[in-house]
Parts: sequence; structure tokens; C-alpha cells
Amino acid sequence: MFILDTDHISLLQRRDAAVSARVLLTPAVELATTVITVEEQLRGRLARIRRACNDAEVVRTYRSLLATLVFFQTITVIPFDESAQAIFNRLRVQRPRVGTQDLRMAAVALSQEATRVTRNRQDFAGIPSLQIEDWSSTEAEGSGH
Repeated sequence: MFILDTDHISLLQRRDAAVSARVLLTPAVELATTVITVEEQLRGRLARIRRACNDAEVVRTYRSLLATLVFFQTITVIPFDESAQAIFNRLRVQRPRVGTQDLRMAAVALSQEATRVTRNRQDFAGIPSLQIEDWSSTEAEGSGH
């Protein structure tokens, strides 16, 4: 299974050529994202709605929110469950140089024995046993960490 990070979900939503091509080559049952990515995107959309300054911007930001909700109906969203929480707690004790949300996403990937698809190699590279790939380049090489 491949779990797309928030950065790859955003690229996919913007129809990035490299990410879109790789997603099309991957069976849908092997693609997923996490509920943490859903949270991050919804927070961003809601913040834009609150900052909207005129009618056109309000309409545009609500349209973006709706498109995001519709998008997440098209991909498997993996929950942050007890297994992921236990892995998160073990990882946090190691004090990796990774933000809380990224560490939660890594914990989900590890709990699912999945590959994390992200451009954020530097942060995730320090997490033992985490498999990462970057589909945003045409090379899209795997990196077995």
C-alpha cells in the first residue's frame, strides 16, 4: 500500500503530471491517505474561508472546500487508530526531528506496513523501518529506510 502525504495529495489535486501519472499506474486499492492529511487540508480550507475578503473570494473558498470533501470520497482514508497511537508514542520517545503531524502520518504508515509517498524525505528519513518514495519527480525512486 502507498499512503500519500499531504504534499502529494495537493499535487494530485492540482493535476501535477508526475504524481498523476504514477497514481494512474497504481491500482486504486493500493492508494490511500491518512485522516491527518484530511485534517490538514480541511484546516487550510477553513482558514481561507475565514480570511476571505470579498464575495468572489468567499464563493471560491467554499467551492474549494467542497472540492476537497468530494476528493476525499475518492481515496481510501486510513484512520489514526490505537496501533498508530502506540507506534507514535514509541517514535516520540526517540525524539526525531519531525513535527507531530508528520510523526502521526509516519506511525499510520508503519502500522499499515505501507510506503509513505512524500517529498519530505529529509524529515521522514530518520524514522526507522519507514519506507518512503517521492512520486513528484519523473524518476520517482523508492528509498527503503
